[in-house]
Amino acid sequence: MGVGNHEHLRRLLSRLSDARGVSGDEREVRAVLREELGELAEGAKVDALGNLLVTRRFPGKGTPVRVMLAAHMDEVGLMVTHLDKSGRLRFAPVGGIDLRILPALPVLVGPDRVPGVIGLETVYREDTAEQPGPPRLRDLTIDIGCPSREEAGRWVKVGDRVTFATAAREFGDGLVLAKALDNRAGCAVLVELLKGNYPGVELAAAFTVQEEVGLRGARVAAHALAPDVGLALEGTVCADLPGVDEASHVTRLGAGPALSLMDAASVANRSMVEVLTDTARHLGIPYQFRRFAAGGNDAGAISLALEGVPTASVSVPCRYIHGPAAVAAIEDVAAAIRLVSAFLCRVGDEGLRFRDEGGAT
Repeated sequence: MGVGNHEHLRRLLSRLSDARGVSGDEREVRAVLREELGELAEGAKVDALGNLLVTRRFPGKGTPVRVMLAAHMDEVGLMVTHLDKSGRLRFAPVGGIDLRILPALPVLVGPDRVPGVIGLETVYREDTAEQPGPPRLRDLTIDIGCPSREEAGRWVKVGDRVTFATAAREFGDGLVLAKALDNRAGCAVLVELLKGNYPGVELAAAFTVQEEVGLRGARVAAHALAPDVGLALEGTVCADLPGVDEASHVTRLGAGPALSLMDAASVANRSMVEVLTDTARHLGIPYQFRRFAAGGNDAGAISLALEGVPTASVSVPCRYIHGPAAVAAIEDVAAAIRLVSAFLCRVGDEGLRFRDEGGAT
C-alpha cells in the first residue's frame, strides 16, 4: 500500500479508533491489528502483559540494526467501581482525564457495550447558591437506565471498562474526528511501516499496553526485544486554538509530525533527532518540534531498558486529546509514515546505532 493512499489511512484510523481498549483491556484493539496486518501477524507474539510483538528482518550489508518501534494500543477511559442501590454506576478514571469534559457524555460500558450517560445531579439543584465549580468525581455517576443495583448488575459489573461512545468520521478538510487518537494514530503509522522494506534493519514492532497508566507495556517489551535503537510513535497534544498564544501551541494541526526534544519521561537522543530532521528536510517532509516538556510516552520506558537505548519520538498532532472527540489531519499521519520509513532506510544503509552523542557509530 502506498503511503499516499489517504482513503486507506482514513479507513484504518477509523477502524482502530472505534475499537475499544481502555488500559488493561486492549484485546479488541489487538484483534483489529492482527486482522489489518494479515500475514505479517502470523509470527506475532503476545507476551504475558498483552503486548503484540511483530519482528521483521531485512538483510543488508552487515549486522542489522535492531530498531524497536512502539505504539501503545490503550486509551484513556473509566472503570466501574461500584453499583449504587439507585442503579447508577460509580467509576474511577483510567489515565489522565479532565473531569470537566465528562458531564452529559454518552458512554459504552463493558464488553456488551451497554449504553449510558454520565450525570452530574448537583448542576440542577434549585438550592445551588452560585455557579458550580469543576465537578468532583464523587458527584458523577453513569446512568444506564436501571432503577436498582440488582437490575444494573444484570448488565454490568465492577471492573468493566467504560469508553466514550464516539464513532470515527471524516471532519472538515482532510481531518478525522474520533476517540482514542492517542494512540490509534501511532498504531496506524506502525501498521503501515511494517509493510515496508528496510535493508539492514531488524524491525521489532511493539503494539504496547498500559501506556496511559505508567508506560508499563513498553518497559516489558523493551527488555524482551533488546533493541539497538527505539522510536515511540504516538498521538500528541495540539493546542493551536483561539485565545492560546502561538508560543503555547504544543503542536499545530497540518504542520507535519512532531519531534520531541524532552518530556517528563525522557530526553530524546540528539543524534536521532538530527537524522530525523535532516531526512525530513532532504525529502521535503513537513515536521515540527513539540513545544512542551510535560507528559511522557513509551520512549521513557524504552530508553531505560537494559543498559539504555538511544530513543526518540515521532508524534501525530491531535486536538482535544484524551477526550471524546479528538481531531487529527490525515496528511500528518501520512507524513509521519514517510518520515519514519525514510529514517529506517537510512539507519539500515548507514548502520546507525546512535551509541555516541558525538557522532553515530
